[in-house]
Amino acid sequence: MSASHHGLLLVDKPAGPTSHDVVEAARRALKERRIGHTGTLDPAATGLLVLCVGRATRLQHYLLSWPKTYSGDIRLGWATTTYDVEGEPLGEPAEVPALDEDTLAALAAQFRGEVDQLPPPYSAKKAGGKKFYELARAGEEVPLQPKRVTIHQVTLQRRDAEHIAFEVTCSSGTYLRSLAHDIGKTLGCGGHLAALRRLRIGPWQVSRAVAAEVLANRPREVPEEAFVPLAEVALPFPTVVLNPVAASHFRHGQDVVVREAEGDFVSGKEVVVRDRDGGLVGIGVALAYLPRARTLNLAPRAVLGAHLEAELNP
Repeated sequence: MSASHHGLLLVDKPAGPTSHDVVEAARRALKERRIGHTGTLDPAATGLLVLCVGRATRLQHYLLSWPKTYSGDIRLGWATTTYDVEGEPLGEPAEVPALDEDTLAALAAQFRGEVDQLPPPYSAKKAGGKKFYELARAGEEVPLQPKRVTIHQVTLQRRDAEHIAFEVTCSSGTYLRSLAHDIGKTLGCGGHLAALRRLRIGPWQVSRAVAAEVLANRPREVPEEAFVPLAEVALPFPTVVLNPVAASHFRHGQDVVVREAEGDFVSGKEVVVRDRDGGLVGIGVALAYLPRARTLNLAPRAVLGAHLEAELNP
């Protein structure tokens, strides 16, 4: 894998390092400063980090729209200050109720769909310029600021007397620690997140990822399957194909009109822009769409440059 490549690098993060630590290891391994990620994992969590390399950093914001899938364990019997194993217990241990398959299925159904979720008091969310965990550590009151998230799918399974195994597919920004806390609260016995692993982000699975240890210590052994070239990056928006003239105008920051456009285009929403060879030109926003005339007015938002193919294949 060449350091001059642009695209996505799939990394399997172990427990311990922060997401920023993995980004720094990738910068050293690839000799590329332009690297970011598409969603933080807590240090204790493991699993998939999707790193944006080179020009792909321009897509970082848009890739956050992909749903994410996690598996993990919830320990029942008491809640903690941080909603995970790192925190102090909130009160005395409570008795865990009997949980059969029907009870767990009904419980899971309560957390499926759009829900208002309170972030953990020890989180990086900010209020008044300060992070929640800074307020909590200083003994200050953490504001109650619910956030609307979408939980597409959730399954719960009893692992033993105190643990529930779960698998969740959810929107970006969902706090799995809050979900564990809320499940324990609903059961009346308290609960906290005991283990977490991210399995998938959008179309990319952790089974394709390179181990962070390999990336840090043996970068020449990074498998090709762990890298997604920029031209092949999938995005969660409808796609339009431009002819060479329109693609040139778009790359130079000009609005374009697309005839015979077919897709679920919505004014004000993002559109993936490709050329006739399938290459990724950038991200636009639909200014207007006339379904009967199949005419789309498109403005550029993220342009990937006129010499993309030359840079991808040095």
